[in-house]
Amino acid sequence: MKRLLKRSSFVVEIVRAIRAGIVDLRKLYGFARRGRQLGRYFRNNPVRRLQLGTSNSSIEGWLNTDLLPTSNKVVYLDATRRFPFEDNTFDYVYSEHMIEHIEYDSALFMLRECFRVLKPGGKIRMSTPDLKVLVGLFSNEKTKPQEFYIDWMTRKFLPNVTSCMEVFLINNAFRAWGHQFLYDRVTIEMTMKNVGFQNMRYYRPGVSDDDNLRGIESHGSVMGCEEINQFEAFAVEGDVPDTKEQSWDAAGTLRSTILSKTVPSEPQPIAPTRE
Repeated sequence: MKRLLKRSSFVVEIVRAIRAGIVDLRKLYGFARRGRQLGRYFRNNPVRRLQLGTSNSSIEGWLNTDLLPTSNKVVYLDATRRFPFEDNTFDYVYSEHMIEHIEYDSALFMLRECFRVLKPGGKIRMSTPDLKVLVGLFSNEKTKPQEFYIDWMTRKFLPNVTSCMEVFLINNAFRAWGHQFLYDRVTIEMTMKNVGFQNMRYYRPGVSDDDNLRGIESHGSVMGCEEINQFEAFAVEGDVPDTKEQSWDAAGTLRSTILSKTVPSEPQPIAPTRE
């Protein structure tokens, strides 16, 4: 009976519609309670830190946000739409394994919003898989970390693959987990510079010169292997210039291009309560 139901296109579409309806209800509920959550956060946190794409990895003292909040600690926020915050609100913005889940144009818009809501002198940190590392799996002479990565990832996610494992792994990196666009360091730095960020710095996950940004990555524990996360991912930090308006002027052409491609903002965005 189960197999028969799965083969029925009508039943499949009904199930999809129900799931989509549940998702919409979760978003509506998150939107409805967001104002109170924001007010509480801004009243209690003089250093304001925004996490995008939290999932189940809430961080104490941060405004943890996600498109589909997993708990009352997480605030509803669609990072591909205008953020419900005033300019120059936050000291820090952070995301881990999030930017690769949205299309490039949406990522540009998200970064522009990050720049807008960060204070002059504020910092952004993002952790994401490194495309160069993945492409490097094609090398004829494999390093021990490459061999370990290929063996572990294949056993974990592609147990039926017994040959041409590099090809399957790279395809899996692009197609699995909802990935939309993978970055190398050159591409992400170019993108961040065009938005207005400066002084880009690269770190291993968990490492930073800033106490507020050190040790906050958790993807390795989520995967069940920190060595894998250290191998495939990098973290990049960038600064908002102290002379923020000059940077906005310099990036004006790009901003206009981004605006022409973005989705309209959510209805009646809620601004945070100012102290």
